Amino acid sequence: MKLSNTFTFIRILYAPIFLILYFLPIWTGIPSAISLIISIPLLIFAEFTDYLDGHYARKRNEVSDFGKMFDPFADVFLHLSTFVCYMFSAGTMGGYVNPVIFILLMWREISQNFLRMVAAKQGTAIAARKGGKYKTVLYIFSGFYALFLELLVRLNAVPDCFGALKLASSILFILCVVLSYASFIDYLRHFGKVLKQ
Repeated sequence: MKLSNTFTFIRILYAPIFLILYFLPIWTGIPSAISLIISIPLLIFAEFTDYLDGHYARKRNEVSDFGKMFDPFADVFLHLSTFVCYMFSAGTMGGYVNPVIFILLMWREISQNFLRMVAAKQGTAIAARKGGKYKTVLYIFSGFYALFLELLVRLNAVPDCFGALKLASSILFILCVVLSYASFIDYLRHFGKVLKQ
């Protein structure tokens, strides 16, 4: 496997690992922060591989149509996996992602992947556009923010303003929906002719 694709595969590999680490205290009933303390640096590295795969693809001349599809797929696989986790909390105050918000994000990502598959069948590889990259950055920021709130819960360090902090999390994920659909419309504007064909 090419080095760039190996870095991409790390994100897919880490998604179930993160899910297990996140839910372990919830499944066992022990609200321990250890699993999150382990998972946070691993998640940071997994997100960093998004830069590494592109860097080495260009540096080693490994840019390919497969990589252009594999990279965004790995992003979606990891982010939707973490967002599922953020719908739940080890505490009693509920999760950080509303299920309706998650479903809207999932619909967008499934539709985007469908567009990529149709385009690939027509011989066109859809690479990430600026709007999609901005959306990914917002996904990452919102995800780490929710993870920070959950860490506070598991450390029993919930501040009095936690309700306001959770509201901010809800706003961030609503912005994720807005930006994700705006970028999807942009993809349709540029590649919609593939669907017409």
